[in-house]
Order: sequence, then C-alpha cells, then structure tokens
Amino acid sequence: MTKTTAKYWIEHLNLQAHPEGGYFKEVYRSDEQLDLKALPNRYNGGRNIATSIYYLLESGQVSHFHHLHSDETWVHITGDALTLHQFVPAVGYRKTILGKDLLSGQTPQHTIIRGTHFGAASNGSYTLAACFVAPGFDFQDFHFSEKELLLQEFPAHKPQIEELDRFFK
Repeated sequence: MTKTTAKYWIEHLNLQAHPEGGYFKEVYRSDEQLDLKALPNRYNGGRNIATSIYYLLESGQVSHFHHLHSDETWVHITGDALTLHQFVPAVGYRKTILGKDLLSGQTPQHTIIRGTHFGAASNGSYTLAACFVAPGFDFQDFHFSEKELLLQEFPAHKPQIEELDRFFK
C-alpha cells in the first residue's frame, strides 16, 4: 500500500475547509430530531439526535479554541497522533493525545464534554479523525473561545493559555 498523505484524504473524502481550521466533511446526520422541549435550556431549537464528520488537520494547522453545547467524541482514524488542548469548566487545563500508541499514553478515542474550550493540532504531517456530536451539531451551538475570557475563567492556567496563543482566532 502506498503511503497516504493529507492531500490523498482531502481529495478522496472530498473534504472542505472548516471555519475552525483544517478540513471536514459531514458523513452522518440522523434523520430523527429531538424536540426543543426534550433538550436543556442551552439549545434554541430542535436538534438531530447525532451527527458525525471526518476531520483532518495538516502540519501547522490548528483547530482554533471553541466550545459546543453538545458533547463531542473524537476517534483517531489514521495519520499521526493529535493533541487536544482543553480548558474544562470547574476542572482546569487538560491535554489528551489522540492516537493509537497506547503504550506511550495515547488514546484512540476521547470525549470532550459540552462547554469545554478546546483546540487541536496534529503532532506530525497530518491527522485524520472522526468526530461524533450528540445532540447533533448545529453551527448555532458553535462558539469561538476568546483568550481574555479564558484568562478570566482559568487564571491559574495563564501560562498554558499564553503558550497556546496560536489556537485563538
């Protein structure tokens, strides 16, 4: 098998530029909806039960810090490991390495709990992951994180926030 590249996956999966950085393609959106009455107050309308995408980051690209109203599970598909930087409300800074080398502490799957400010970067030439969101993703629930607000909410983690400056849009 020929060594695959980011370009290979971008072309063959028909990935498009994502507003948060990197490339994506939605591959699943449930055909059933959750009614607004069944959802917590943070939602302003009904949502699909679940959604999923392919998501690819090339070397040098980042997924800019953002947060969602729903939980999002990341699964490593191929390529190099990826670092997820997370600022979890009431917990603090967490770093997760998404990859397949379990002996070095990587994990092939990680769930980011709603409201967590997070960003990501590939640890090599590229990373291809799958991302699953439930209740399903809607751009109304997507918000870029602001550095000043993170500094206020996580003052003990000012060094990490300053170090991760390139992750802010």
